[in-house]
Amino acid sequence: MPTLDTNPAAMKPSNDWTVFLPSLLLVVLLGGGLIAYPEQGSHLTSLAMDFVTGQIGWLYLILGGVALIFAGWLAFGPYGNVLLGPEGEPPEYGELHWIAMMFTAGIGGSMIAWGVAEPLSYLQTPPFGIEPHSADALEWAHVYPIFHWGIIPWAFYAIPAVPVTYMLYIKKTPMMKVSAACESAFPLAKHPVASRLIDVIIALGIVGGTATSLGLGVPLVSAIIAELFGVVDNFTSKMTVLILWTVIFGASAYRGLKKGIKVLADFNMILAFAALLFVLIFGPTLFILKLTVNTGGLLIDNFFRMAFWTDPISRSGFPEDWTIFYWAWWIAFAPFVGLFLGRISRGRTIRQIILGIIGWGTLGTTTFLSIIGGYAIYLAKTDTLPVEEILAQAGMAVVTVQAINHLPGGNVALMIFLVLCVIFYATTLDSAAYTIASVCSKNLPNDQEPPRISRVVWAFALALLAVGLIATDRIKIIQASTVVFSLPLLPVLILMCVSLVKWLKADFGKTTK
Repeated sequence: MPTLDTNPAAMKPSNDWTVFLPSLLLVVLLGGGLIAYPEQGSHLTSLAMDFVTGQIGWLYLILGGVALIFAGWLAFGPYGNVLLGPEGEPPEYGELHWIAMMFTAGIGGSMIAWGVAEPLSYLQTPPFGIEPHSADALEWAHVYPIFHWGIIPWAFYAIPAVPVTYMLYIKKTPMMKVSAACESAFPLAKHPVASRLIDVIIALGIVGGTATSLGLGVPLVSAIIAELFGVVDNFTSKMTVLILWTVIFGASAYRGLKKGIKVLADFNMILAFAALLFVLIFGPTLFILKLTVNTGGLLIDNFFRMAFWTDPISRSGFPEDWTIFYWAWWIAFAPFVGLFLGRISRGRTIRQIILGIIGWGTLGTTTFLSIIGGYAIYLAKTDTLPVEEILAQAGMAVVTVQAINHLPGGNVALMIFLVLCVIFYATTLDSAAYTIASVCSKNLPNDQEPPRISRVVWAFALALLAVGLIATDRIKIIQASTVVFSLPLLPVLILMCVSLVKWLKADFGKTTK
């Protein structure tokens, strides 16, 4: 277990330059390289994505199933009642605040970016050899988004949250690093260089996952602004949005966890609920409700088929393009979300953390995608709006804007979704900046926050890589960046799980009451 210098000056949180500088340098090189050489960068990332999804994509599907099983063991096994915090002390954050920060950090505005476009994509390229645009294709177009944003993704998030919470509030480790959460399986003192490498990999994984979110979110916000105010939607407008956005979430990250992130998360959850009610009430209410009930049955009947479908015979590319990509995205995000959720979960039992993350997270994503996806499918089914043509010709951002604008009081709806997007992404990204700064800090007790300047630097570093991804102007490359960054995180997540089990057995024996 690492120890701190008793000198008060040494105990003050500061940057761990052995992690901070290599991580920042690599991010600057990657972002600068994509900006300077977008074509070459696109080609290399595309090759890397094809290799990962085509050659080892089956491993991601297996890990999804293992994650769900391990999460179930943690919640209902012998250690479910272990309290991760002081006895008799209530949780640091109330249930609603905890849920709001968990949801906005873990998913953010990416649901809005994909909510309309994803089901429409499945109408054109449905799974299981189903005929495009058929009745079956319409049904499965509603099922798969809910599956891709459901219990397996939230299990990926829940699992690292437990060892991080354990590390902070049981072991009282004076640092918020994933390498420290691997301590029992991979002692830091014996492997100092490898431990630093783990933290650099984690920092890069967080940057890759969140930059992907920015690469999707900036075009969406730019398209909404263009529609609302009649301005041209081009690269300049996207960069303007990105700069303003960076200032917003950089300021929030600077203010810290309780004054910045929590306030934004609380407000955004209220606004998200209002937006969903707006779509449900003024959209095709009965169609959405009936389709959602039907989807529940299909999902229950076919869950394991979907979870392990590699399509080895027909080789349509559907699992690689969608399920494996999504699992890689969640894995890239998992250490970040795990660190952040671990930081805010003091005072909860292992069971409460696992069931809270998977339960509340899945309920939130299912509700959102059921309503937004159902509305998008209704537009396609009834030819009310040529959404499939818009998607093919103008892309994800524009089809989302046109679908929202088609609601009664379209400008009002667009304004609501504009604010929702801005704050959703702000809470995700300032949480990411906060977490990367924590990973790159030393002497950081669990009741203190990382250096402010570090949080701001990482906010702008995230924006730099996002500029590179937007410069490629290709959704495939944005997706590829996530897949590539997720690969080195796989052994790290396994080490965290092994370390947690060893800690539990050493501290609590074979069982707890």
